Amino acid sequence: MADNSDRYDSTLDYLYGLQKHGIKLGLANIKELMNMLGRPHDSFRSIHIAGTNGKGSTATAIASVLMKSGLSVGLFTSPHLVSFTERIRINDRRISEYDVIEIAQRLREEISATELNPTFFEIVTAMAFHYFSRNNVDWAVVETGMGGRLDATNVIDPEVTVITNIGLDHCEFLGSTISDITFEKAGIIKSGVPLVTAALNEDVIKQLSGIARERNSEIHIYGRDFSGSIRDIDARHISIDYNGDRNYANFPVPLSGEYQLYNMCTALRVCEILRGKGLPISDTSMKSGLQSINLEGRLEWVSQRPPILIDCAHNPDAARSLAASIKRLFSDKKIILIAGIMADKDISGILREIAPLASSIILTKAKCERAALPEKLGETMSDLHGSGTNQGPFSVAGADTVSQALDLAKSICGEDHIILVTGSFYTTGEVKEVLGADSTLSRLREFK
Repeated sequence: MADNSDRYDSTLDYLYGLQKHGIKLGLANIKELMNMLGRPHDSFRSIHIAGTNGKGSTATAIASVLMKSGLSVGLFTSPHLVSFTERIRINDRRISEYDVIEIAQRLREEISATELNPTFFEIVTAMAFHYFSRNNVDWAVVETGMGGRLDATNVIDPEVTVITNIGLDHCEFLGSTISDITFEKAGIIKSGVPLVTAALNEDVIKQLSGIARERNSEIHIYGRDFSGSIRDIDARHISIDYNGDRNYANFPVPLSGEYQLYNMCTALRVCEILRGKGLPISDTSMKSGLQSINLEGRLEWVSQRPPILIDCAHNPDAARSLAASIKRLFSDKKIILIAGIMADKDISGILREIAPLASSIILTKAKCERAALPEKLGETMSDLHGSGTNQGPFSVAGADTVSQALDLAKSICGEDHIILVTGSFYTTGEVKEVLGADSTLSRLREFK
């Protein structure tokens, strides 16, 4: 009989192996997995969040307010920056490595007696819902992995659905137009369940409104039904005013970036709806919830000497929002940009937004098969510069690894510089590892 060490290694190999299956959208497997586990997703109430950007920030804010309201709250997000255990939390406490292996082993044993061939994300979703159920959470805030209609998380029956915004990303899976992607993400809208959206594109709003109407879902739209403004912003915080069912002034948030306004207002609107359903959410818990947010990888300072800032912007819309915040916050600084982008992303679109910020650019590659080579990024930079899209002067260099890129950036970093690392979760997460962050099962990443 295998000892515990052998079982651990075997289960870990199983989880690593699942990643090779890539992405297969559909609900058949997750429904079977839920039945195997006794339908754990029926044991808690939930909020379901889709969108191109802002899902993690919005989910974390909602979960924080619910916790401050005295509820036990599960939070499921993806991907992770450093540790796999970041993805599954209860009351902001990460799942343990022991629980990951124990639940995965149970699923593996049950699946072995069937013809099921689940993907990595399907297994992780099942693990999260089982973990939440057996720990008796009151609520779960659940972020989709990709899309919505055929995403594994779409087995839940939520109390509120959220679509943060919609842009072009994952086009090979979700469609090549904004309309196609909107249709897929709108798949989380349920009959009679209110929808909250911070989408700003008028065509997207019109399409979402039509689908919501068909499903008898009341839609709450940013700018029409609720809104907000930034009262104050610095390199570490924003303070917002909110207008909804009630008006709130000067709510501090320990995150920076102009784009967080929409995420925080969306979270507050969700909480207002839940309060209308009878949840004990007070004004105090709303404010303290936002003030207590714990979120990594979004305009996060990871070093002071030298000053290093990371942001996991991985598509053009996110890069555009990042650029706007950098311009507002650091107009008096020179930016040394470290960019590492996945080969299947819109490299040109991302670099077009962020390259003009920089006085120096270092192109690099994360330890990931999907990562674009620095040479490929360099070719794109040359095309952009040649077309006049980027106005210099800036220097461009390459580095084979993120660690080398950091060393190079540090060597040219002066008193008036900031090192900004962006382009993907993989690149920013690797920076944290290089700087000493503890990792747990960090290689457990799906194709995302």
